[in-house]
Amino acid sequence: MSRLFGTLAVAAVALAATPALAQIKIASVGPMTGQYAAFGEQLKRGAEMAVKDINAAGGVNGQQLVLQIGDDACDPKQATAVANKLVADKVVFVAGHYCSGSSIPASDIYKEGKILQITPASTNIKLTDDAFAKGNTTVFRTCGRDDVQGTTVGAYLLKWHRNAKVAILHDKSPYGKGVADETKKALNKGGMREAMYESYNDTDKDFTALINKMKQAKIEMIVLGGYHTAGAMLIKQSREQGLASQMVGFDALEDPEFAKLGGAATDGVLMSFPPKAEDDPKNADLVKKFRDSKYEPTGYTLFTYAAVKVWAEAAAKAKSTDAAAVAAALRQGTYQSAVGPLAFDQKGDIKNAAYDIYVWKDGKSFPATK
Repeated sequence: MSRLFGTLAVAAVALAATPALAQIKIASVGPMTGQYAAFGEQLKRGAEMAVKDINAAGGVNGQQLVLQIGDDACDPKQATAVANKLVADKVVFVAGHYCSGSSIPASDIYKEGKILQITPASTNIKLTDDAFAKGNTTVFRTCGRDDVQGTTVGAYLLKWHRNAKVAILHDKSPYGKGVADETKKALNKGGMREAMYESYNDTDKDFTALINKMKQAKIEMIVLGGYHTAGAMLIKQSREQGLASQMVGFDALEDPEFAKLGGAATDGVLMSFPPKAEDDPKNADLVKKFRDSKYEPTGYTLFTYAAVKVWAEAAAKAKSTDAAAVAAALRQGTYQSAVGPLAFDQKGDIKNAAYDIYVWKDGKSFPATK
């Protein structure tokens, strides 16, 4: 996780010129600066487009939305500072955060501040499990969880690479360790044992020692629980140092920056990610709007768009922006969204979450055939 402590960036963006009393404050929060800023941009773009579309259609309960963008730099301390600022600003809804290590501590603050939270990207199971255990009913997500991702990757390895020597690596973050441990659990349950289980620091730049250790262990598959920056450096340095192991990562690799940082070494890298919403023909007009604005809605862009839209629909159903009332509405029925039908369970997780396996080639990721 980034240790960057930048200036607290919470900028208000009014998307419609309406009287102050006819406005509802909402926010999207993620890493707008630091090494994971590409993902913060995904959240920002998705939220902005959703607010623009909602306001053009009349707003929520007759009121226009005003969007604030918060920068947590994927750091838990900065995330709590942003969360407290949003409570003071009387924001009623947050689409965020990106990193699980930010979403988890911020969720307690949002509960006390009566702010409903829908994360489009935080997959650690503790976010909703712990919130539910503490009686926090206002935490949701439009993405799946680490246990679903881990089961998907584990099943893939058991089917296609059962006899491979596997190294499971993680960056010690709630996200990275979460997906790594869930994959380890799935592999072990299927009778496959890892040859290595190691951690690294997300700020590491030189992976020589770790690569040498994998070479000595004759590792054939690397399961990477971490973000795209370290993943790109690790696979690039592995190729440069003669390690031909195939890498399989998770959803945090899904940004074009991964291929830019790792170059040709990223060809063949596998990853888990939900079925890509930008490829769904039903989203053709929406995707065109993003592309017309010179932005490609990859990764969690449309998951953020969906988070804002389902909150707005639930608020209309509840005829209120009160967090408890909207939460109750979200748990009733199914919401049609840019990322498919969304139905939420009592913990705030989506029912029937699914992940696919993708492979990187020539700077893009495609569905893997094997």
